[in-house]
Amino acid sequence: MSDECVINENDIARYIRKAINDYFKDLAGEEPSVSIYDMVICCVEKPLIETVLFHAGGNQTRTAELLGINRNTLRKKMQDHRIK
Repeated sequence: MSDECVINENDIARYIRKAINDYFKDLAGEEPSVSIYDMVICCVEKPLIETVLFHAGGNQTRTAELLGINRNTLRKKMQDHRIK
């Protein structure tokens, strides 16, 4: 993680922080039944890919570049999330 990300918390980070805090409040002391990391990644990854793909005009190569991932990785994630 970059220093900039740690220092300048943006709206996305604040929303995630609030959602996780609310999640723990809702658990009321109970143990989570799922991996919190996997839960958050699953919730964030699909809309992230869909939105960047839209802004890239459907161009998968450009989308992968913007996301900083390999095009094959993007295609696998699109398959996993059933994104066309």
